[in-house]
Amino acid sequence: MILDKNVVNRVAQLVDTINQHRAAYYQSNTSLVSDADYDKLMRELEQLESKHPELITGDSPTQTVGGEASQTFAPVEHLERMMSLDNVFSYEELDGWLEKTGGGPFLCELKIDGLAINLRYEKGKLVSAATRGDGTVGEDVTRNVMTVKGIPHTLLGKNHPDVVEIRGEVFYSLADFAKLNQSLIDAGKAPFANPRNSASGSLRQKDSSVTASRPLQMIVHGIGAWVDKGVVSQSELYAHLKSWGLPTSSRYQVVDSSKEVKKYIADFEAKRHTLEHEIDGVVVKVDDLSRQQALGFTSRAPRWAIAFKYPPEQVNTKLLDIKISIGRTGRATPYAVLEPIRVAGSEVEFATLHNQEVVAAKGILLGDTVVLRKAGDVIPEIMGPVVALRDGTEKKFVMPKTCPDCESKLAPAQDGDVDLRCPNAKSCPAQLRERIAYIGSRSALDIEALGFVTAVALTQPLEPKLPPVRSEADLFDLKLEDLLPIKSQVVDADTGAAKLGPDGKQKVVEYFRKKDGSPATVATKLLEELQKAKSQPAWRVLVSLSIRHVGPVAARSLMNAFGSIDKIFASSEDQLASVDGVGAVVAKTIKEWIEVDWHQEIVQAWKKAGVNFTQEIASSESGVFQGMSIVVTGTLEGLTRDQAEDAIISRGGKAASSVSKNTAFVVAGVNAGSKLAKAESLGVEVISEAEFLKKLAN
Repeated sequence: MILDKNVVNRVAQLVDTINQHRAAYYQSNTSLVSDADYDKLMRELEQLESKHPELITGDSPTQTVGGEASQTFAPVEHLERMMSLDNVFSYEELDGWLEKTGGGPFLCELKIDGLAINLRYEKGKLVSAATRGDGTVGEDVTRNVMTVKGIPHTLLGKNHPDVVEIRGEVFYSLADFAKLNQSLIDAGKAPFANPRNSASGSLRQKDSSVTASRPLQMIVHGIGAWVDKGVVSQSELYAHLKSWGLPTSSRYQVVDSSKEVKKYIADFEAKRHTLEHEIDGVVVKVDDLSRQQALGFTSRAPRWAIAFKYPPEQVNTKLLDIKISIGRTGRATPYAVLEPIRVAGSEVEFATLHNQEVVAAKGILLGDTVVLRKAGDVIPEIMGPVVALRDGTEKKFVMPKTCPDCESKLAPAQDGDVDLRCPNAKSCPAQLRERIAYIGSRSALDIEALGFVTAVALTQPLEPKLPPVRSEADLFDLKLEDLLPIKSQVVDADTGAAKLGPDGKQKVVEYFRKKDGSPATVATKLLEELQKAKSQPAWRVLVSLSIRHVGPVAARSLMNAFGSIDKIFASSEDQLASVDGVGAVVAKTIKEWIEVDWHQEIVQAWKKAGVNFTQEIASSESGVFQGMSIVVTGTLEGLTRDQAEDAIISRGGKAASSVSKNTAFVVAGVNAGSKLAKAESLGVEVISEAEFLKKLAN
C-alpha cells in the first residue's frame, strides 16, 4: 500500500510539534499553545494514526507519557509507571468509553489543573517526591515537597506498608494565585500566566525556601506501587489514604449509571467558578479495583479512567495593539486589541489591562502571543506573554499623554496615584457616555433599555447637530423626535472600542428607528422606562449622580439618615461623615461634587423633570439586625434584592456587598455563586430565604 506523502509528512510534523510543546510544558513551565490547541493537535494525530497504524513510532506522543525529566534536578525512577489520562470532549465520546468499561459503579472526581507528583513512603515515612517526567523517570523535588503544608512527613496510624507510592496534584488556590501574582507585580516581576504554571514553577525551585514561602496545596488522586492494598475499590482506597492524614478531596462521588456521571459533570461545570481552585474537567474512574486491573492500560493511559474536558477558558492569541478607554470618573484604562478568538463560548477581540503599570508588570509587548483567560461571564484578561514565541518584532507600549476622546492632558487624580485620569469631566464624550450608561445599570436606576450601546448613541456627536444628551441634565427631557434621527456607531460593550466592518470602516447603524422610518422598540421602551425611573427610590437617584465613592451601600445609609437628597447636600462634612458606612473621604467628595456649577444644573433639571429626591427614613426601632453586616446573594423568590437589603437596613443592619469574616450571616437564594462559596470557606453562617423571612417576622 502506497501512503499519501501529505499524510506521512503531517504525522511527522504533528509528532515534532507536540513533543516541542511537551518539552516546554513539562520542563520549562511554559505553554507555547493553549490546552485547547494542544488537545486539537493530539486528536488529529490520534485520528491519523488510527487510520494509518503503520505510521506509529516509538516517540509518538500517543505512545508516551508527559516529557523527559529536566537536568535541573536529580532523576528518580518511579517504582510503578505514572500514566497520563485519555480525554473525551462530548457526552457521545463519554458514552463510548462508559460502554467499553462494562458499567458502574464509577467514581467521579474533579480534574485539578496542577502538577502531578509522586510521593514514596517507606514504613510510613516520606522518603522521596518526584514529578511525573516521562512516566518512568521524574525529577527529585523531595526537599521542596517537604515544605508544602498538608503533605505529611509521617503517615498517621500504624502497620503501614513497607513501600507505597501516593499520586496527587500540587496546585494553587485561586485566592493564593491572585496574591502571588500581585506580589510579583508589586516587585516589578512578570506574573505567572495561570495557576498550573505557578504551581510547577514554585515546586521546581532550586531554593526550597522559595517553595516554602508559597502556599502550595495537594490533593491525592491515586496510588502507584503498593503490595497487598487490603481494599477493593477506589473510594475505599481514598478513605484509607485519608485515615493516614493524606489530603483527599471531599467532592468525589460514586455513582452507578451514565446518567449520574453526566449529572456530576454538569453540576460542577455550573459550579466551576465558585470553587477554591481551578479545574478543567472531571475524571471518571471504574471504582472496583479488580475491574481496573482487568481493563488494564494502553501504552500511556489506563483504560479504566477517562478525563471529560470542559470547554477551554484559556487560549493563546496575538496582541495587535493597546488602546485607551476613559471611564465615568475619567480614569484612563489601557485595553488590548486582540486577534479575534473564541473562548468560553464567545468571540473575544478586546481585553482590559487595568493601568500602565500592570501592562509593564505583565511584561507584554505589542505583537506578542499572549495567554488570554475568560472564565464564564468574567471580562477577558491577559495573563501574560508567551516569551518563547517572540521573533524580535515586538514593541514596548507607551502610555499616551492625552485623552483619546477629548485630547485633555492626562494626569494622576492625586499625588502618587498610579492611575491617570482625564480632568475634563464635563465635556469629555467618553466620561459622559460612561456616566449615562451607569445610570441605566442595576446599581443605579436599573433602566434595561439604557445600556452602554444606547448611551453611545445618545452622546456621540451627530455632525452637524449636537448629540441629544450633552449632560445628565438632558436625560429626562428626551422626546421621540430627539431619538429618531440618531445613527449610532457599533462598539464593544466592555471597552467602548469601535468595531469595524469588513471594509475596515466604522460600522454605523440606524439605532432608534426601523428601515421604514417608524420608531424601533428600543426608542419607545427607553422613553417608557425613563418615565418609570423617575419614581425609583431616592437612594438609586443619588447613586446615579456618579459622585465618587457613593455606591448603593453609602447611598442607602445616607438616605436613611437624612431622608432627602437636598438635605444631604445641605449637610456639613462632619454630619455626613458621622453616618455609618460613609466616613470622611465620602463626605468630602459629596461636598466637592455639589459645589460644581454644572452638577447643580443636573440636580435642578432632574427635580424639574419630576425625579424622586426623597424617601421615608426607615425605622430601626426593632433593631433585630443592629450592628450586623449581612450579605444577600442569589435570586430570592418572595423578595427582590432591593427589598431584602432595605429590610436589613430598616432593622439596623448593614447590607454588605461582599463576604468577610465580619459578616453576621449570608442569605442564599437560588443560584448563589462565589459569595456562598466564600461564606462556606470562612465558616460564616448561611441561611435560606425562608429562614431570613422568619427573622424579619420576628
